[in-house]
Amino acid sequence: MSVPAELRYTEEHEWVAIDGDTASVGITDYAAQSLGDVVYVSLPAVGAAVTAGEPCGEVESTKSVSDLYSPVDGEVTEVNEELDDDPGLVNAEPYGAGWMFRVRVSVGSDGEAALPPGLLSAADYDELTKSAG
Repeated sequence: MSVPAELRYTEEHEWVAIDGDTASVGITDYAAQSLGDVVYVSLPAVGAAVTAGEPCGEVESTKSVSDLYSPVDGEVTEVNEELDDDPGLVNAEPYGAGWMFRVRVSVGSDGEAALPPGLLSAADYDELTKSAG
């Protein structure tokens, strides 16, 4: 299972990549494998406000339907429309072509994105998934 070191993670198995004031969001390889074949993804609308830790969409697989949680606060600026035609990208490339949406986040006076407390490092997320079995 892949856990890229440059990303941050939630306990609900979402990842977030920060580039300036933009956060790209998706679900982790662990989540994609646990769900099985993803058949449909419901994403927040462009322009919608999302709140860290709150549901903002759904991921449907052959096994179940799971809520998608935003790892950050902000405004949705883009959704991955390729997932409409090929939701299997979530399984095939969860950290690449399977990304889900992008959010504009606040940037502090230090020029760094304002991230909520509680996001996990790659090492912490790896420990979480190992202890989950």
